[in-house]
Amino acid sequence: MHAHIMKKTQKKPHASNPAAPEQPIDAQAFADNMARAGDVWQRVVQACLAQQLAKPISLGHSDPASMAESAMQLARNISIDPERMMHAQLGLMNDHLKLWQWWTGNLLGKQQAPYVEASAKDRRFADPTWKNSAVYDFIKQHYLVNARWLQDMVAQIDGLSDHERQKLGFFTRQFIDATAPSNFALTNPEVMRTMIDTNGESMVSGLTNLLKDIEKGDGDFRISMTDESAFKLGENIATTPGSVVYENDLMQLIQYTPITEKVYATPLLLVPAWINKYYIFDLTAERSFIHWLTQKGYQVFVVSWVNPDEKLGRKNFEDYLQEGPLAALDVIERITGAKQTAIIGYCLGGTLSSIALSYLKAIGENSRVASITYLTTLVDFAEAGEISVFIDDSQLEALESRMSERGYLNANEMSTTFNMLRANDLIWSFMVNNYLLGKQPFPFDLLYWNADSTRMPATMHAYYLRNMYQRNLLIKPNGLSLLDTPINLTKIKTPSYILATKEDHIAPWMSAYIATQTYDGEVVFTLADSGHVAGVVNPPAKNKYCYWVNDKLPPKAEDWLKTAKEHPGSWWEHWHSWQSKRAGAQVKARKTLGNARYKPIEKAPGRYAKVKA
Repeated sequence: MHAHIMKKTQKKPHASNPAAPEQPIDAQAFADNMARAGDVWQRVVQACLAQQLAKPISLGHSDPASMAESAMQLARNISIDPERMMHAQLGLMNDHLKLWQWWTGNLLGKQQAPYVEASAKDRRFADPTWKNSAVYDFIKQHYLVNARWLQDMVAQIDGLSDHERQKLGFFTRQFIDATAPSNFALTNPEVMRTMIDTNGESMVSGLTNLLKDIEKGDGDFRISMTDESAFKLGENIATTPGSVVYENDLMQLIQYTPITEKVYATPLLLVPAWINKYYIFDLTAERSFIHWLTQKGYQVFVVSWVNPDEKLGRKNFEDYLQEGPLAALDVIERITGAKQTAIIGYCLGGTLSSIALSYLKAIGENSRVASITYLTTLVDFAEAGEISVFIDDSQLEALESRMSERGYLNANEMSTTFNMLRANDLIWSFMVNNYLLGKQPFPFDLLYWNADSTRMPATMHAYYLRNMYQRNLLIKPNGLSLLDTPINLTKIKTPSYILATKEDHIAPWMSAYIATQTYDGEVVFTLADSGHVAGVVNPPAKNKYCYWVNDKLPPKAEDWLKTAKEHPGSWWEHWHSWQSKRAGAQVKARKTLGNARYKPIEKAPGRYAKVKA
């Protein structure tokens, strides 16, 4: 969910040969390192074989048979129109002839622009050698020509449904990304230069990193995105003082210690997604949203979801509703005495919170929630982005079969699914950094949290994917019924603050905007820069990114953006200005957490958050 943050050490290239080493190679040291690399490689192969015997490599939500079917579909469509294929092949040949002419002219000293150029944002080709070396420049452009041709050919295939076209395009991009020359040692100039400069030590380090990642996965291969040893919950991450004051099968409720003399009378409940741990709201101190909220004078509670195992495999969506936000609201009211609570729901936690509000409205208890904030939340899944490529009958049946065997969705499958949506940033960049360059991952709290994913109960997850992503029943009035109550989001009158992020690949902002036309009460929509996580976790002190606001809410998201006003920095203060007006009067803070009925069980972050998948 994040852009690659590893800092690359760029060495000044040799004047006549950009890929040349900084100093002469030590032949003996190089030979010794090659021998060591050979030994490590044998261990890597053995570990891979053992892992494959234990369980197949995860492809996330995707079913390998579905991927194969997409490839067969492409072949069938090509075979029935040989004339189009012939024209496509001639076009590719023509492109390569022009590229060859460009390259030979370049070698002869002719000044000319590249035949095809990578995007300025494409970090795969950021090393200067990709431009300064004629050989590597040709390799790069050869790849770009082939990639463009393949994407164009797939885009022109007739007779596909929108879903089939999206799925075929997605898997084609996965192939294109995987075959980039930057992903292979011999065709990556930085890798070759580093290997020579270190006398082969980088190769030993890279293979050692690979072996560690294979062995630590217990049958699941998981790339290290950060130095996980640099963080420990409760010590340098998730450190805001608080205590668990309630727990049930699915969640612990954490109450945080007020740090101001007075607090807003209306307590605040944070409901995160249960795909990851709650401490996305409580990273290192300077990035902690929860710590910032306590500084602003809010009484803060957060749901910390359990990391479920096979014993909880039959927990369903109703259980998450009843044992999650509804249970939390009851406990908060009994502890604080407040008749109203404000809710902040993040991603799937926001979707669940919207259902909770509809349920409360239906049973006549909607006044219990003073306001609600939706962070990167979908309630209409018609245009849910590329994650939709995994949602069809064949893939869902295969996924449900896998989940039924163990009672839950493996955490690695979920994280792989999301990583595939941005494979260059979240897969291949780390493969190059860790295994080809032999570098150690950089310690970064966001990536540590991202890697700390959770399992999904089989029954709940199947319901969620079928009824929301595939059938899109939540947006339909009374399309779902939970706890014997029809769910109708159009009846929600609770003041709503909706935040979307412009580069969100999980909850596309234009789809999140649809909620502005759904709820019946006051609605404010804010669009933040960056992505699903970085756009949300953006403390004001960092002065990063920007956000857009617009008091008008036209039916189409595009029209909203045309007249929206851009503001520099974080959206947090804008939200605080809105929320503080709906948070009640300032009252004296109670420093004692819980009460006689709900005594503190343990200090935050609590043991639920510490369970590794």
